[in-house]
Amino acid sequence: MRDRQKQIFTNTYVLMALALISCFLWGSAFPSIKVGYRFLSIGAGDTYEKIVFAGYRFFLSSMMIFTFCLLSGRSIKLKKKSHIPKVFFLGVLQTTIQYTFFYIGLSNTSGTLGSILSSSSTFFTVILAHFFYKADRLTFRRIAGVILGFAGVIIANMKGNGVQGGFSITGEGFVIISSLVGAMAGIYTKKISKDISPFAISGYQLLIGSIILIFIGFAGGGRDIAFTPKSFILLLYLGFISAAAFTLWAILLKYNGVGRVSIYKFTIPLFGTLLSYVFLQEEFMGFYVIASAIYVSLGILLINATPKSKVDQ
Repeated sequence: MRDRQKQIFTNTYVLMALALISCFLWGSAFPSIKVGYRFLSIGAGDTYEKIVFAGYRFFLSSMMIFTFCLLSGRSIKLKKKSHIPKVFFLGVLQTTIQYTFFYIGLSNTSGTLGSILSSSSTFFTVILAHFFYKADRLTFRRIAGVILGFAGVIIANMKGNGVQGGFSITGEGFVIISSLVGAMAGIYTKKISKDISPFAISGYQLLIGSIILIFIGFAGGGRDIAFTPKSFILLLYLGFISAAAFTLWAILLKYNGVGRVSIYKFTIPLFGTLLSYVFLQEEFMGFYVIASAIYVSLGILLINATPKSKVDQ
C-alpha cells in the first residue's frame, strides 16, 4: 500500500497538480484575509482581534480534517507517545508563531506585496535544507538563486528611488519573519512525516496552534469579533484553504524531496498578485510588482534546476 502511494505521489503530473492546487489556495489567502479584516471591521491596531481571527480559522481547519478522516475511514491516531510532543511543537511553530507574525504583517502591507514577500520562505527553506539533507546541499547555482530571489524581495519594496513606505517592521518585516518560521516548520514536517500520517500532522498541529492563538487573543481582549453571514462564509473558505493546502503539502513532502516540491512555490506570489488585483483592486501592472514576481520566479527555478536524481533523494 505504501509503495503504491509513493508511486502515485512521486508521479510528476500528480505532484504538479497537487502542488499547484496548494499554491493557488495559499495565494488566494492573501486577498481573502484582507477582505476578512474589512468584513469584520478589524483595524490596523486591532492586534488581538487578528490573532483570534487566525485562531478561529485554523481551529475550523482542524475540524475539517478530522471530519474528512472520520467520514473516509482514515486513522488519525498517534501511534506512539513520542509523537505527541512532535505535533505539539509543530503546532506552536507552524500555526501559532508563524501566523501571529503573518496576520499582523499582512494587515500592515498590501495583499500583492505580502504574497511576494512570503515567497522568501522558499529561499529560507533552501538554506536550511543544506544543513539537514545531503541531497539539498548549497551549490553555486542554488546560492545564485537565493541572491536572485532576495533581489526580487527587495525590488518588491522599491518605489521611485527608495524603499516603499520605509519598510515597516510590523508590516513587511513580520511577513518575512513569518516566512522564515514557515521554512523551519516545513523542514520539521518533512522529518516527522516519516512516522506520522500527514492527516494527523496537519489536523493536530492546526488544532494545537489554533487553541493557543485563541487563548492569546482572548487574554489580550480580542473578543469583540461579530460574524455576519458573509464573513462566516469567508471564514469557512479560509479554513478550507489551510485544511486542504497543509495536508496536500505534507503528503507531497512525505514522498518527495524538499527541493522537488518547493519549485512550485514560485506560483504563490503570482496567484496572490493576480487575485489581489481582482478582489482588492490593487495595482497589478506596476513595474516593480512585475519585476519582483519575475525575479522571485527565476530565483526559485534556478535553485531547483538540478538533476532529478539529486533532488528526489
